[in-house]
Amino acid sequence: MKAVCMKLFDQHLHSRHSFDSHAEPEDNVRRALELGLAGLSFTEHYDTHPDETPDCVFDENAYADTIAQLRDQHASKLFIGKGVEIDYQADNMDAIIAFIERNQFDIVLLSVHWSEGQPIHKQEIWRDRDPSDVTRRYLLSVLEAARHCERLHRDRPRVFDVLGHLDFCKRYSDRFAGSMHIEEHMDVIEDILTTCLAADIVPEVNTSTLRNDMPDPMPGPATIKRYAELGGTMMCVGSDAHIANDIGAGFNRALNMLRAADIEQLAVFQSRKRQGEPITE
Repeated sequence: MKAVCMKLFDQHLHSRHSFDSHAEPEDNVRRALELGLAGLSFTEHYDTHPDETPDCVFDENAYADTIAQLRDQHASKLFIGKGVEIDYQADNMDAIIAFIERNQFDIVLLSVHWSEGQPIHKQEIWRDRDPSDVTRRYLLSVLEAARHCERLHRDRPRVFDVLGHLDFCKRYSDRFAGSMHIEEHMDVIEDILTTCLAADIVPEVNTSTLRNDMPDPMPGPATIKRYAELGGTMMCVGSDAHIANDIGAGFNRALNMLRAADIEQLAVFQSRKRQGEPITE
C-alpha cells in the first residue's frame, strides 16, 4: 500500500462506539499510521429501526470526546474524521435528518441494510426464495433511498455524502444461496447511479467482501465502469473495518478497478466538504 503514490483515506470503519465492534479507536489510528494512510474517518452506526435501537445506542458525547482526544494526539500525523453510517429507514427520515443537523460530522454515509421491512443479512430472508428476486428487491430499496436523497437535494444542501456498499445484498446471497445475481439487474443499478449523480451523492467502493474471499468489492467492476460511463468521476473507498487489522484491506485491488474504469479521483470528506484526491499510480 505504501508504494501507491497518493493520499489514501479509509472513510468507512467502526470502533467500540458502534454496537457491532469492540475495536479501540486508538488501535484503529495506530493501524492507519502503520499503513501510511493520510486519514481515516470513523463512521459509527446510527440505526433507527425499532428492532435495532435497543442495541444500537449512539452516544454522541462519548464519541465526540474520543475524536477530540485522538485529534489532540495524532492530528499532525493524519486526518481523523468523525462520521456516521445511517441506516436508511423511510419512515424515520425526518428524525434522521434532524439528528444529522444537530450534530457535526465530517462525512455522512447512507447505507441500506433492510429491504421491504426485513434485514437483508438474516438467513431467513433468503430461505426458500429465488435469490435473484431477493437481490432485485434489495436493489429497488437502494434506488428508493437514492431517490429520497435526490428529492431532499432539490431544495437544500446535500444531506448525505456517500451511498454505502450499493450491492450489499450480494454478501448474503453468496453466503446463504451460494450465488450472486447483481449483473442480472444492471437496469436498476443504472437507475441508482444516475440518481446518485442527480443527488450529488458519491457511491462507495466497500472492500469488506474482498477480505471475506469474495471476488469483488461492493460494488464490483461492472458497476464502477458503468458509473464512469454515466459521467461519474470520483468514488469513495472504505474498508468497513470492525477490527483494526482490517483497516485499508483490499484498497490496492479497489484502486486498480477504479483506474481501469477511468475513475479519476477519490472523494474525500472533511467538515462535510468534498474534495477530490487524484488517483495516481
